[in-house]
Amino acid sequence: MNSFYNAEKVSANVYWVGAVDWHVRDFHGYKTQRGTTYNAFLIIDEKITLVDTVKKGFTNEMLERISTVVPLEKIDYIVSNHAEPDHSGGLLEAIGKIKPEKVFASSFGAKTLAAYYGIEAEVVPNGSSIDLGKGKLTFVETRMLHWPDSMISFYDADGMLFSQDAFGMHLAGSKLWADEYQESIIDYEMRKYFCNIINAQSGKVLALLEELPKLNLDIKAILPDHGPLFRKDFGKVMQLYRECAEQKPQPKAVVVYATMWQATEMLARAFADGVRAQGMEVKVLDLAVADRSEVMTEVAAAGLVAFGAPTMNNNVFPLMMDALTYVRGLKPQNKTGFAFGSCGWSGEGAKQISEQLNLMKFEQPIPFIQSKYRPTDAEMKAAFDAGFNLAEQVGNKVKQP
Repeated sequence: MNSFYNAEKVSANVYWVGAVDWHVRDFHGYKTQRGTTYNAFLIIDEKITLVDTVKKGFTNEMLERISTVVPLEKIDYIVSNHAEPDHSGGLLEAIGKIKPEKVFASSFGAKTLAAYYGIEAEVVPNGSSIDLGKGKLTFVETRMLHWPDSMISFYDADGMLFSQDAFGMHLAGSKLWADEYQESIIDYEMRKYFCNIINAQSGKVLALLEELPKLNLDIKAILPDHGPLFRKDFGKVMQLYRECAEQKPQPKAVVVYATMWQATEMLARAFADGVRAQGMEVKVLDLAVADRSEVMTEVAAAGLVAFGAPTMNNNVFPLMMDALTYVRGLKPQNKTGFAFGSCGWSGEGAKQISEQLNLMKFEQPIPFIQSKYRPTDAEMKAAFDAGFNLAEQVGNKVKQP
């Protein structure tokens, strides 16, 4: 095979053979302004092993990279750590061209691959290993991080932790390693990925972070299935995940609103100014220009969250319900909330927002505010005071030991 794509060496026996998706901007509702990568890895051992594949449409790129290291038919095993199509979409075609002895997956992974593609995979039990010759590959199930089939695998000869979606991010680039990028970009994209993909399973993340050290893995690199790879600062990587999973309230506020004729926007600005007057950082997001993944990223980073929208056809404005449904599914915790809005006559919008915040178990010390047509001076002052007082309450809560 003539290749225009090259494999990149990760360690003595491991190569990156994935694909870079420079142009993707929407990942099932998650806005990926920096694109992404679909990482796959080739272990050169007595039993040559491919760990994960790529999204359909990028299979040839992966196969060409492999061919710069070994002929495809020399590959003995394929491991599927996660069966979601962005990692398994190229698997069926790869099997057809490689013809491996075996395909390995977790118990749920084998069921998923059979359902998606009719692939028969051999189940590797949790904690089991396969001998590759110089080293062994050990498997640890990480169910619901973030699918039931998810698992991580560890190649002990080189200390490579193949972490599938854990510790990943959506970031396309020409550099292989995270330390070759600006630290602020890595930090933001990792947090955004956690908030929008992993957040609902924060409890399981904390359990995994407690369990990993007990496995005594001599980790030399963390190799996620999306974004750059990590060859140092593993403690910092783990700490970022711990901070995200603990979801402790932060001294920040976010105001999310939708508006038709600027009445709700006026209340949003008044509330935000009340927060600012208290000295707390605040971010204001208009759903006409802010997508739901940006909203969730900011909600996760804030101790105080306000949502506002008008009433339309006896219901909250649809853009707001879309955002609330998305945020609710990701289960943010330890938030102080506030609902507000505007209406012309029926006035269900702000009440429905407040009900959604109750379902998310947000504290709501102050009842919702809703104006008719245009906010009065008294309503604008009430919104300002709500922002000021709630910011004070959240600030005091954050300071508590």
